[in-house]
Amino acid sequence: MRRFGRNIFEDHDEDLSTDENFNIAYRKVKRIKGFYSHLRIYIIVNAIIIVTNLNRDIFGKDIIYNGLSDWHTYSTAFYWGIALLIHAFSVFGPDIFFTKDWEQKKIQKFMEKENQNTNKWE
Repeated sequence: MRRFGRNIFEDHDEDLSTDENFNIAYRKVKRIKGFYSHLRIYIIVNAIIIVTNLNRDIFGKDIIYNGLSDWHTYSTAFYWGIALLIHAFSVFGPDIFFTKDWEQKKIQKFMEKENQNTNKWE
């Protein structure tokens, strides 16, 4: 699929390279797609690591339940999770939690609260 998308861009490169908005949107979509690929690999690999740590004897029938409390079972997921959060922050930017819409709503809420406090004594 990657090759197909790249070929579309390269085939129409002369037509689309002058459209700066398309180039920006294309790069943004590629970054988002890269993040979701990273997330998918994170989930798959860490699930395998955790299952193999719980069942150290792959061909055995016993699951070691005390492996649930071992740090090394989750250490890879923890540190890789930090890297994944940094990747998410770099892709989605600082507005992932606090968008401009949120900011405007908060300002409006504080202004209304202040008006209620000043009108209370009149």
